[in-house]
Amino acid sequence: MALPGRSPRTTDGAMPRPATKKRSADSSVVTGDASASSRPAAVEAAPTPPVAVPFFAERLALVERYVGWLAGPGLERGLIGPRELPRLWERHVLNCAVVKEALSAGATAADIGSGAGLPGLVLAIARPDVHMTLMEPLQRRSRFLNEVVVDLGLTNVDVVRARAEELADTVAVDVVTARAVARLERLARWALPLLSTGGRLLALKGDSAVEEVAEAADTMATMGAVSCTIREFGHGIVQPPTRVVVVEVGPRVREAVARRRRRKGAR
Repeated sequence: MALPGRSPRTTDGAMPRPATKKRSADSSVVTGDASASSRPAAVEAAPTPPVAVPFFAERLALVERYVGWLAGPGLERGLIGPRELPRLWERHVLNCAVVKEALSAGATAADIGSGAGLPGLVLAIARPDVHMTLMEPLQRRSRFLNEVVVDLGLTNVDVVRARAEELADTVAVDVVTARAVARLERLARWALPLLSTGGRLLALKGDSAVEEVAEAADTMATMGAVSCTIREFGHGIVQPPTRVVVVEVGPRVREAVARRRRRKGAR
């Protein structure tokens, strides 16, 4: 079942129910509000780089406020290290945002292990036409994400406190994104079952991309992958460009999900 393209927020700021038919007992939609005490304080961080102005255009103010969250509560809660403050824009925000061109219009997406919102929250800000579900199992991180979503008024984002493998039987989206979650062989086991036929995994990787693709080839084929390529995004915007492993799945991905379901039932 695909997640809906739009999920309006209730008037009291509560998160809408996630677009899944059912959910593990351990998974939950995180709700909350961005109280004055939790909103980003004035923290010394790198200024907005000139390249970000035309890149984000009318979404720039939202991205700048998100950077404030990263530099304030994100730093205080240990989601961002102090050494990252001077390079929040280039190494993190823009590094993720340049991947926005890989998302088709009106796509449904899920971000695995969202952490501080990289790349999922950045992509949701840059692409308001894309409905993004942020999957994060840790409470302090999912609470942070929810506070940011409420504060920024993002109506195209859900935050679900759950592991990806808990939702494999209930979610089918067009795109799954992940950054710094796991090596590709393990990531494929978690991510590919979340995809609908023809869907794609966008795994943001660095220099290890080629090695990880070779390592994960057999697993990806078993999980229903039909192609795997390495692309670079952001030439002229970030240096080095963002390297992304793009894995597309075919009809066999649903067979892989069914096999997993049968194995669980046999236990």
